[in-house]
Amino acid sequence: MGCVISAASLACCCGSAACSLCCSCLPSCHNSTSTRIVYSIFLLFTTIISCIMLSPSVEQQLDKIDWLCGNANVDCKAVVGYMAVYRVEFGTVMFFLLLGLLMIGVKSSRDPRSGIQNGFWAIKLVVLVGCIVGAFFIPKSDAFVQGWMIVGLIGAFMFILVQLVLLVDFAHSWNESWVEKMEDNDSKCWMFALLFFTFAMYGLSIAGIVCMFIYYAQSDTDSCKIEKFVVSFELVLGIVISAIAIHPKIQERQAKSGLLQASAITLYTTYLTWSALSYRSTSCNQVRGNYKDKSLEPSVDSQSILGVVVTFVLVIYACIRTSSSSQIGKLGLNTDNDGNVERAVLDQPADQNESAMGQQVVDDETESVTYSYTFFHMTMIFACLYLMMTITNWYKPNSNMNELSSSDASFWVKMSSSWICFGLYMWTLIAPIVLPDRDFD
Repeated sequence: MGCVISAASLACCCGSAACSLCCSCLPSCHNSTSTRIVYSIFLLFTTIISCIMLSPSVEQQLDKIDWLCGNANVDCKAVVGYMAVYRVEFGTVMFFLLLGLLMIGVKSSRDPRSGIQNGFWAIKLVVLVGCIVGAFFIPKSDAFVQGWMIVGLIGAFMFILVQLVLLVDFAHSWNESWVEKMEDNDSKCWMFALLFFTFAMYGLSIAGIVCMFIYYAQSDTDSCKIEKFVVSFELVLGIVISAIAIHPKIQERQAKSGLLQASAITLYTTYLTWSALSYRSTSCNQVRGNYKDKSLEPSVDSQSILGVVVTFVLVIYACIRTSSSSQIGKLGLNTDNDGNVERAVLDQPADQNESAMGQQVVDDETESVTYSYTFFHMTMIFACLYLMMTITNWYKPNSNMNELSSSDASFWVKMSSSWICFGLYMWTLIAPIVLPDRDFD
Protein backbone atom coordinates (compact mmCIF):
# COMPACT_ATOMS: atom_id res chain seq x y z
CA MET A 1 0.00 0.00 0.00
CA GLY A 2 2.98 2.24 0.51
CA CYS A 3 3.65 2.30 -3.23
CA VAL A 4 0.08 3.42 -3.89
CA ILE A 5 0.36 6.30 -1.41
CA SER A 6 3.73 7.34 -2.81
CA ALA A 7 2.40 7.28 -6.34
CA ALA A 8 -0.61 9.29 -5.23
CA SER A 9 1.60 11.96 -3.66
CA LEU A 10 3.67 12.19 -6.82
CA ALA A 11 0.51 12.43 -8.93
CA CYS A 12 -0.79 15.29 -6.78
CA CYS A 13 2.47 17.20 -7.12
CA CYS A 14 2.72 16.67 -10.86
CA GLY A 15 -0.99 17.31 -11.38
CA SER A 16 -0.91 20.63 -9.56
CA ALA A 17 2.18 21.77 -11.44
CA ALA A 18 0.72 20.67 -14.75
CA CYS A 19 -2.53 22.54 -14.12
CA SER A 20 -0.66 25.75 -13.32
CA LEU A 21 1.53 25.40 -16.40
CA CYS A 22 -1.37 24.64 -18.73
CA CYS A 23 -3.56 27.45 -17.40
CA SER A 24 -0.85 30.00 -18.20
CA CYS A 25 -0.80 28.86 -21.84
CA LEU A 26 -4.52 28.38 -22.53
CA PRO A 27 -6.51 31.02 -24.41
CA SER A 28 -9.48 32.84 -22.91
CA CYS A 29 -12.51 30.66 -22.32
CA HIS A 30 -15.78 30.44 -20.44
CA ASN A 31 -15.56 29.34 -16.84
CA SER A 32 -18.33 26.77 -17.27
CA THR A 33 -16.58 25.12 -20.22
CA SER A 34 -13.08 25.01 -18.74
CA THR A 35 -14.43 23.58 -15.48
CA ARG A 36 -16.12 20.64 -17.18
CA ILE A 37 -13.05 19.94 -19.29
CA VAL A 38 -10.84 19.77 -16.18
CA TYR A 39 -13.26 17.34 -14.54
CA SER A 40 -13.07 15.26 -17.73
CA ILE A 41 -9.28 15.27 -17.38
CA PHE A 42 -9.70 13.99 -13.81
CA LEU A 43 -11.87 11.18 -15.19
CA LEU A 44 -9.26 10.42 -17.84
CA PHE A 45 -6.58 10.34 -15.13
CA THR A 46 -8.44 7.70 -13.10
CA THR A 47 -9.24 5.70 -16.23
CA ILE A 48 -5.56 5.53 -17.15
CA ILE A 49 -4.76 4.36 -13.61
CA SER A 50 -7.43 1.65 -13.93
CA CYS A 51 -5.99 0.43 -17.23
CA ILE A 52 -2.48 0.37 -15.76
CA MET A 53 -3.67 -1.60 -12.73
CA LEU A 54 -5.23 -4.16 -15.06
CA SER A 55 -1.92 -4.87 -16.77
CA PRO A 56 -0.22 -8.16 -15.70
CA SER A 57 3.17 -6.47 -15.91
CA VAL A 58 2.28 -4.25 -12.94
CA GLU A 59 2.01 -7.24 -10.60
CA GLN A 60 5.24 -8.66 -12.01
CA GLN A 61 7.05 -5.42 -11.27
CA LEU A 62 5.57 -5.22 -7.77
CA ASP A 63 6.74 -8.77 -7.04
CA LYS A 64 10.31 -7.59 -7.63
CA ILE A 65 10.05 -5.13 -4.74
CA ASP A 66 11.19 -7.28 -1.81
CA TRP A 67 10.40 -4.76 0.91
CA LEU A 68 6.82 -4.47 -0.34
CA CYS A 69 5.56 -7.79 -1.68
CA GLY A 70 8.03 -9.76 0.40
CA ASN A 71 6.20 -8.59 3.50
CA ALA A 72 3.76 -11.22 4.73
CA ASN A 73 1.27 -8.51 5.68
CA VAL A 74 1.09 -7.07 2.15
CA ASP A 75 -0.91 -8.74 -0.62
CA CYS A 76 0.24 -7.20 -3.90
CA LYS A 77 -2.61 -8.89 -5.73
CA ALA A 78 -4.98 -6.56 -3.88
CA VAL A 79 -3.67 -3.52 -5.77
CA VAL A 80 -3.79 -5.01 -9.28
CA GLY A 81 -6.33 -6.73 -11.51
CA TYR A 82 -10.06 -6.15 -11.71
CA MET A 83 -10.26 -5.57 -7.92
CA ALA A 84 -7.96 -2.57 -8.33
CA VAL A 85 -10.20 -1.22 -11.09
CA TYR A 86 -13.23 -1.59 -8.82
CA ARG A 87 -11.45 0.27 -6.02
CA VAL A 88 -10.11 3.08 -8.23
CA GLU A 89 -13.53 3.72 -9.74
CA PHE A 90 -15.18 3.44 -6.31
CA GLY A 91 -12.95 6.23 -5.04
CA THR A 92 -13.68 8.30 -8.15
CA VAL A 93 -17.42 7.83 -7.74
CA MET A 94 -17.20 8.93 -4.10
CA PHE A 95 -15.32 12.06 -5.22
CA PHE A 96 -17.98 13.08 -7.75
CA LEU A 97 -20.78 12.09 -5.35
CA LEU A 98 -19.34 14.40 -2.69
CA LEU A 99 -19.17 17.28 -5.16
CA GLY A 100 -22.66 16.54 -6.45
CA LEU A 101 -24.12 16.72 -2.95
CA LEU A 102 -22.23 19.94 -2.18
CA MET A 103 -23.53 21.60 -5.36
CA ILE A 104 -27.24 20.95 -4.79
CA GLY A 105 -29.18 24.17 -5.27
CA VAL A 106 -26.39 26.32 -6.74
CA LYS A 107 -28.06 28.86 -9.04
CA SER A 108 -25.24 31.23 -10.02
CA SER A 109 -21.56 31.98 -9.49
CA ARG A 110 -22.59 34.34 -6.69
CA ASP A 111 -23.18 31.27 -4.53
CA PRO A 112 -20.02 30.69 -2.44
CA ARG A 113 -20.14 27.00 -3.33
CA SER A 114 -19.55 27.79 -7.00
CA GLY A 115 -15.96 28.57 -6.04
CA ILE A 116 -15.56 24.94 -5.04
CA GLN A 117 -17.00 23.81 -8.37
CA ASN A 118 -14.84 26.12 -10.48
CA GLY A 119 -11.63 26.31 -8.46
CA PHE A 120 -9.41 24.74 -5.80
CA TRP A 121 -8.14 22.25 -8.38
CA ALA A 122 -5.00 21.23 -6.48
CA ILE A 123 -7.05 20.56 -3.34
CA LYS A 124 -9.66 18.62 -5.29
CA LEU A 125 -6.93 16.53 -6.91
CA VAL A 126 -5.64 15.68 -3.44
CA VAL A 127 -9.18 14.74 -2.35
CA LEU A 128 -9.62 12.58 -5.46
CA VAL A 129 -6.37 10.72 -4.87
CA GLY A 130 -7.27 10.38 -1.19
CA CYS A 131 -10.61 8.79 -2.10
CA ILE A 132 -8.86 6.34 -4.41
CA VAL A 133 -6.19 5.43 -1.84
CA GLY A 134 -8.86 5.05 0.83
CA ALA A 135 -10.77 2.62 -1.40
CA PHE A 136 -7.80 0.23 -1.26
CA PHE A 137 -8.33 -0.13 2.49
CA ILE A 138 -11.81 -1.58 1.97
CA PRO A 139 -11.69 -5.22 3.16
CA LYS A 140 -11.60 -7.82 0.41
CA SER A 141 -15.03 -9.47 0.43
CA ASP A 142 -17.64 -11.01 -1.85
CA ALA A 143 -20.23 -8.51 -0.63
CA PHE A 144 -18.24 -5.52 -1.86
CA VAL A 145 -17.36 -7.09 -5.22
CA GLN A 146 -20.84 -8.39 -6.03
CA GLY A 147 -22.61 -5.31 -4.68
CA TRP A 148 -20.34 -2.91 -6.51
CA MET A 149 -20.77 -4.84 -9.76
CA ILE A 150 -24.56 -4.48 -9.49
CA VAL A 151 -24.13 -0.74 -8.92
CA GLY A 152 -21.79 -0.69 -11.91
CA LEU A 153 -24.36 -2.38 -14.14
CA ILE A 154 -27.06 0.12 -13.14
CA GLY A 155 -24.76 3.11 -13.61
CA ALA A 156 -23.49 1.79 -16.93
CA PHE A 157 -27.06 1.36 -18.13
CA MET A 158 -27.84 4.97 -17.23
CA PHE A 159 -24.74 6.25 -19.00
CA ILE A 160 -25.62 4.34 -22.17
CA LEU A 161 -28.86 6.35 -22.22
CA VAL A 162 -26.87 9.55 -21.67
CA GLN A 163 -24.66 8.54 -24.59
CA LEU A 164 -27.77 8.21 -26.73
CA VAL A 165 -28.85 11.79 -25.94
CA LEU A 166 -25.36 13.07 -26.74
CA LEU A 167 -25.26 11.04 -29.94
CA VAL A 168 -28.67 12.29 -31.10
CA ASP A 169 -27.65 15.88 -30.34
CA PHE A 170 -24.42 15.43 -32.26
CA ALA A 171 -26.23 13.94 -35.26
CA HIS A 172 -28.81 16.76 -35.27
CA SER A 173 -26.09 19.42 -35.01
CA TRP A 174 -24.05 17.71 -37.71
CA ASN A 175 -27.01 17.51 -40.07
CA GLU A 176 -28.11 21.10 -39.37
CA SER A 177 -24.62 22.52 -39.87
CA TRP A 178 -23.98 20.79 -43.18
CA VAL A 179 -27.46 21.53 -44.53
CA GLU A 180 -26.97 25.23 -43.75
CA LYS A 181 -23.60 25.21 -45.50
CA MET A 182 -25.15 23.45 -48.47
CA GLU A 183 -27.91 26.09 -48.71
CA ASP A 184 -25.64 29.09 -48.07
CA ASN A 185 -22.93 28.05 -50.52
CA ASP A 186 -25.32 26.57 -53.06
CA SER A 187 -22.91 23.67 -53.32
CA LYS A 188 -23.67 20.00 -53.83
CA CYS A 189 -20.45 18.97 -52.09
CA TRP A 190 -22.10 19.17 -48.68
CA MET A 191 -25.05 17.15 -49.92
CA PHE A 192 -22.75 14.44 -51.25
CA ALA A 193 -20.84 14.49 -47.95
CA LEU A 194 -24.08 13.97 -46.00
CA LEU A 195 -25.09 11.14 -48.30
CA PHE A 196 -21.65 9.56 -48.02
CA PHE A 197 -21.62 9.46 -44.22
CA THR A 198 -25.26 8.37 -44.07
CA PHE A 199 -24.69 5.41 -46.38
CA ALA A 200 -21.33 4.68 -44.70
CA MET A 201 -23.00 4.32 -41.30
CA TYR A 202 -25.78 2.19 -42.77
CA GLY A 203 -23.15 0.10 -44.53
CA LEU A 204 -21.24 -0.47 -41.30
CA SER A 205 -24.49 -1.37 -39.53
CA ILE A 206 -25.46 -3.92 -42.19
CA ALA A 207 -21.96 -5.39 -42.19
CA GLY A 208 -22.10 -5.65 -38.41
CA ILE A 209 -25.48 -7.38 -38.46
CA VAL A 210 -24.29 -9.88 -41.09
CA CYS A 211 -21.15 -10.63 -39.06
CA MET A 212 -23.21 -11.12 -35.91
CA PHE A 213 -25.42 -13.63 -37.72
CA ILE A 214 -22.34 -15.52 -38.89
CA TYR A 215 -20.13 -15.44 -35.79
CA TYR A 216 -22.57 -15.12 -32.87
CA ALA A 217 -25.78 -16.84 -33.99
CA GLN A 218 -24.55 -20.12 -35.50
CA SER A 219 -23.74 -23.34 -33.67
CA ASP A 220 -23.77 -27.09 -34.27
CA THR A 221 -24.83 -27.85 -30.70
CA ASP A 222 -27.11 -24.93 -29.87
CA SER A 223 -30.14 -23.44 -31.60
CA CYS A 224 -28.95 -19.91 -30.70
CA LYS A 225 -32.55 -18.69 -30.49
CA ILE A 226 -31.74 -15.71 -28.27
CA GLU A 227 -28.82 -14.62 -30.43
CA LYS A 228 -30.84 -14.89 -33.65
CA PHE A 229 -33.71 -12.98 -32.07
CA VAL A 230 -31.65 -10.01 -30.84
CA VAL A 231 -29.78 -9.65 -34.14
CA SER A 232 -33.00 -9.92 -36.17
CA PHE A 233 -34.74 -7.46 -33.86
CA GLU A 234 -31.83 -5.05 -34.29
CA LEU A 235 -32.29 -5.20 -38.06
CA VAL A 236 -36.06 -4.69 -37.84
CA LEU A 237 -35.79 -1.73 -35.46
CA GLY A 238 -33.15 -0.10 -37.66
CA ILE A 239 -35.49 -0.31 -40.65
CA VAL A 240 -38.44 0.98 -38.61
CA ILE A 241 -36.74 4.12 -37.27
CA SER A 242 -35.30 4.88 -40.71
CA ALA A 243 -38.77 4.68 -42.26
CA ILE A 244 -40.27 6.84 -39.52
CA ALA A 245 -37.51 9.46 -39.82
CA ILE A 246 -38.37 10.17 -43.47
CA HIS A 247 -42.15 9.81 -43.16
CA PRO A 248 -43.93 12.88 -44.62
CA LYS A 249 -45.80 13.65 -41.39
CA ILE A 250 -42.56 13.52 -39.40
CA GLN A 251 -40.83 15.74 -41.95
CA GLU A 252 -43.72 18.20 -41.76
CA ARG A 253 -43.29 18.68 -38.00
CA GLN A 254 -39.51 18.12 -37.86
CA ALA A 255 -37.81 19.20 -41.03
CA LYS A 256 -34.39 18.57 -39.45
CA SER A 257 -35.02 14.88 -38.93
CA GLY A 258 -33.55 12.54 -41.50
CA LEU A 259 -31.56 9.46 -42.32
CA LEU A 260 -28.27 10.82 -40.96
CA GLN A 261 -29.57 10.72 -37.39
CA ALA A 262 -31.30 7.38 -37.95
CA SER A 263 -28.12 5.87 -39.39
CA ALA A 264 -26.08 7.10 -36.42
CA ILE A 265 -28.55 5.56 -33.96
CA THR A 266 -28.63 2.30 -35.93
CA LEU A 267 -24.83 2.11 -35.95
CA TYR A 268 -24.64 2.84 -32.21
CA THR A 269 -27.22 0.20 -31.30
CA THR A 270 -25.48 -2.28 -33.60
CA TYR A 271 -22.33 -1.62 -31.60
CA LEU A 272 -24.24 -2.24 -28.35
CA THR A 273 -25.64 -5.51 -29.70
CA TRP A 274 -22.20 -6.67 -30.85
CA SER A 275 -20.73 -5.71 -27.48
CA ALA A 276 -23.39 -7.76 -25.69
CA LEU A 277 -23.02 -10.84 -27.91
CA SER A 278 -19.22 -10.82 -28.00
CA TYR A 279 -18.97 -11.75 -24.31
CA ARG A 280 -21.98 -14.04 -24.11
CA SER A 281 -20.85 -17.41 -22.76
CA THR A 282 -22.50 -19.87 -25.15
CA SER A 283 -21.38 -22.18 -27.92
CA CYS A 284 -22.90 -19.71 -30.38
CA ASN A 285 -20.00 -17.35 -29.74
CA GLN A 286 -17.56 -18.65 -32.34
CA VAL A 287 -15.11 -15.76 -31.95
CA ARG A 288 -14.13 -16.06 -28.31
CA GLY A 289 -15.65 -19.35 -27.30
CA ASN A 290 -16.90 -20.19 -23.85
CA TYR A 291 -15.58 -17.91 -21.11
CA LYS A 292 -17.14 -19.70 -18.23
CA ASP A 293 -14.70 -20.72 -15.47
CA LYS A 294 -11.63 -19.47 -17.30
CA SER A 295 -8.80 -18.21 -15.14
CA LEU A 296 -8.54 -14.50 -14.63
CA GLU A 297 -6.28 -12.90 -17.21
CA PRO A 298 -6.54 -9.12 -16.79
CA SER A 299 -6.29 -7.25 -20.06
CA VAL A 300 -7.68 -4.29 -21.94
CA ASP A 301 -8.83 -5.51 -25.34
CA SER A 302 -9.84 -3.62 -28.46
CA GLN A 303 -13.50 -3.53 -27.46
CA SER A 304 -12.63 -1.93 -24.12
CA ILE A 305 -10.45 0.66 -25.85
CA LEU A 306 -13.25 1.47 -28.30
CA GLY A 307 -15.72 1.89 -25.44
CA VAL A 308 -13.36 4.21 -23.56
CA VAL A 309 -12.69 6.31 -26.67
CA VAL A 310 -16.41 6.67 -27.47
CA THR A 311 -17.10 7.66 -23.87
CA PHE A 312 -14.51 10.43 -23.75
CA VAL A 313 -15.41 11.78 -27.18
CA LEU A 314 -19.03 12.18 -26.07
CA VAL A 315 -18.08 13.59 -22.65
CA ILE A 316 -15.82 16.23 -24.21
CA TYR A 317 -18.54 17.01 -26.75
CA ALA A 318 -20.98 17.59 -23.89
CA CYS A 319 -18.46 19.92 -22.24
CA ILE A 320 -17.97 22.18 -25.25
CA ARG A 321 -21.52 22.06 -26.62
CA THR A 322 -23.20 25.43 -25.94
CA SER A 323 -26.39 25.41 -27.98
CA SER A 324 -29.27 26.18 -25.64
CA SER A 325 -31.75 24.41 -27.92
CA SER A 326 -29.75 21.20 -28.00
CA GLN A 327 -30.73 17.89 -26.48
CA ILE A 328 -27.85 18.41 -24.05
CA GLY A 329 -29.64 21.44 -22.66
CA LYS A 330 -32.73 19.34 -22.06
CA LEU A 331 -30.54 16.74 -20.39
CA GLY A 332 -29.37 19.32 -17.84
CA LEU A 333 -25.79 19.64 -19.04
CA ASN A 334 -26.55 23.12 -20.40
CA THR A 335 -29.41 25.19 -18.99
CA ASP A 336 -28.75 28.55 -20.61
CA ASN A 337 -32.15 29.43 -22.03
CA ASP A 338 -31.60 32.39 -24.29
CA GLY A 339 -27.93 33.14 -24.48
CA ASN A 340 -28.33 36.58 -22.83
CA VAL A 341 -26.04 35.68 -19.96
CA GLU A 342 -23.33 34.56 -22.33
CA ARG A 343 -23.55 37.73 -24.41
CA ALA A 344 -23.47 39.90 -21.29
CA VAL A 345 -20.22 38.49 -20.01
CA LEU A 346 -18.66 38.72 -23.45
CA ASP A 347 -19.34 42.46 -23.37
CA GLN A 348 -17.33 42.87 -20.15
CA PRO A 349 -13.94 44.61 -20.23
CA ALA A 350 -11.16 42.29 -21.31
CA ASP A 351 -9.27 42.61 -18.05
CA GLN A 352 -12.21 42.07 -15.72
CA ASN A 353 -11.64 38.36 -15.21
CA GLU A 354 -8.01 38.14 -16.21
CA SER A 355 -6.04 35.84 -13.95
CA ALA A 356 -2.59 36.45 -12.59
CA MET A 357 -1.15 33.85 -14.94
CA GLY A 358 -2.29 35.79 -18.00
CA GLN A 359 -5.28 33.66 -18.99
CA GLN A 360 -8.68 35.33 -19.18
CA VAL A 361 -11.48 33.17 -17.79
CA VAL A 362 -14.89 34.68 -18.51
CA ASP A 363 -17.47 34.13 -15.77
CA ASP A 364 -20.60 33.31 -17.75
CA GLU A 365 -22.64 32.27 -14.71
CA THR A 366 -23.10 35.54 -12.79
CA GLU A 367 -26.85 35.55 -13.49
CA SER A 368 -27.50 31.82 -13.63
CA VAL A 369 -25.54 28.62 -14.08
CA THR A 370 -25.20 27.38 -17.66
CA TYR A 371 -25.55 23.75 -16.57
CA SER A 372 -26.73 21.84 -13.54
CA TYR A 373 -23.69 21.25 -11.31
CA THR A 374 -25.27 18.33 -9.47
CA PHE A 375 -26.54 16.64 -12.61
CA PHE A 376 -23.14 17.05 -14.25
CA HIS A 377 -21.49 15.20 -11.37
CA MET A 378 -24.17 12.52 -11.54
CA THR A 379 -23.34 12.11 -15.23
CA MET A 380 -19.66 11.76 -14.34
CA ILE A 381 -20.60 9.08 -11.80
CA PHE A 382 -22.46 7.15 -14.49
CA ALA A 383 -19.44 7.60 -16.77
CA CYS A 384 -17.15 6.18 -14.06
CA LEU A 385 -19.35 3.13 -13.63
CA TYR A 386 -19.64 2.61 -17.38
CA LEU A 387 -15.85 2.84 -17.75
CA MET A 388 -15.40 0.42 -14.86
CA MET A 389 -17.61 -2.18 -16.53
CA THR A 390 -16.03 -1.53 -19.94
CA ILE A 391 -12.44 -1.86 -18.71
CA THR A 392 -13.27 -5.12 -16.90
CA ASN A 393 -15.07 -6.37 -20.03
CA TRP A 394 -18.39 -6.56 -18.17
CA TYR A 395 -17.21 -9.76 -16.49
CA LYS A 396 -18.59 -11.22 -13.28
CA PRO A 397 -16.02 -12.19 -10.62
CA ASN A 398 -16.51 -15.64 -9.14
CA SER A 399 -16.61 -16.24 -5.40
CA ASN A 400 -12.95 -17.25 -5.18
CA MET A 401 -12.00 -13.88 -6.73
CA ASN A 402 -9.42 -15.57 -8.92
CA GLU A 403 -11.71 -16.25 -11.86
CA LEU A 404 -14.10 -14.35 -14.08
CA SER A 405 -17.08 -15.44 -16.11
CA SER A 406 -19.39 -13.65 -18.48
CA SER A 407 -22.53 -12.26 -16.89
CA ASP A 408 -26.05 -12.77 -18.22
CA ALA A 409 -27.01 -9.59 -16.38
CA SER A 410 -24.51 -7.53 -18.37
CA PHE A 411 -25.81 -9.07 -21.61
CA TRP A 412 -29.38 -8.08 -20.87
CA VAL A 413 -28.35 -4.63 -19.61
CA LYS A 414 -26.73 -3.92 -22.96
CA MET A 415 -29.55 -5.40 -25.00
CA SER A 416 -32.30 -3.63 -23.08
CA SER A 417 -30.41 -0.33 -23.32
CA SER A 418 -30.11 -0.87 -27.07
CA TRP A 419 -33.86 -1.34 -27.40
CA ILE A 420 -34.56 1.62 -25.13
CA CYS A 421 -32.26 3.71 -27.33
CA PHE A 422 -34.45 2.83 -30.31
CA GLY A 423 -37.56 3.64 -28.29
CA LEU A 424 -36.27 7.00 -27.07
CA TYR A 425 -35.19 8.09 -30.53
CA MET A 426 -38.51 6.94 -31.98
CA TRP A 427 -40.29 9.00 -29.33
CA THR A 428 -38.32 12.13 -30.29
CA LEU A 429 -39.68 11.65 -33.81
CA ILE A 430 -43.34 10.99 -33.05
CA ALA A 431 -43.78 13.10 -29.89
CA PRO A 432 -44.59 16.35 -31.77
CA ILE A 433 -47.40 14.51 -33.58
CA VAL A 434 -48.75 12.69 -30.53
CA LEU A 435 -48.60 15.85 -28.40
CA PRO A 436 -49.17 18.71 -30.86
CA ASP A 437 -49.74 21.30 -28.11
CA ARG A 438 -46.32 20.76 -26.56
CA ASP A 439 -43.25 22.73 -27.62
CA PHE A 440 -40.43 20.32 -28.50
CA ASP A 441 -38.05 22.85 -30.06
